[in-house]
Amino acid sequence: MKELRQVRDAVIAALRKGGLAAEAAFPDKWAAERKTPLASVFVETAEDRTLGFCGYLGERVDGDGGVREIYGKRLRGVITIEIRSERATDCEEGGEQAAATLLEGLPEGVCPGELSWEALTWERGTGLFLRRGRLKCEALFLAEAGDEGPAFLDFILKGVLQNEQSA
Repeated sequence: MKELRQVRDAVIAALRKGGLAAEAAFPDKWAAERKTPLASVFVETAEDRTLGFCGYLGERVDGDGGVREIYGKRLRGVITIEIRSERATDCEEGGEQAAATLLEGLPEGVCPGELSWEALTWERGTGLFLRRGRLKCEALFLAEAGDEGPAFLDFILKGVLQNEQSA
């Protein structure tokens, strides 16, 4: 589902902007020279809900006087963040940094809810400390009817510029 990828990528971008290294998945090989915590981000669960009547929110008039219908949908879900580091204190600090970003630094289309963290653990398989958090959230998406009629353009996460999606 394209919308799930948009939410995941928006969270990764926000964590990076907040100064934390973040990826979509934990890399197979942990770089030995990495001395900073790394956050792995994925959407754990998601539930789709339409907004308005069958998703219809209204109309928008563009600069040329053309009218486009606007549709929306809401995605409720849980985003999982896994912070790994060689040192326990770095892992804890990474968790604090991630928590601040998740509660205050996400794009306007991602509305944070409850954030919970598991206890710090040692992962034998990776040889790293792990701190796992889960953020319940809602993501709001908007789409416009195309110029050619009822065909939709893609739903885009509210508050995220289209050129950010292609990057």
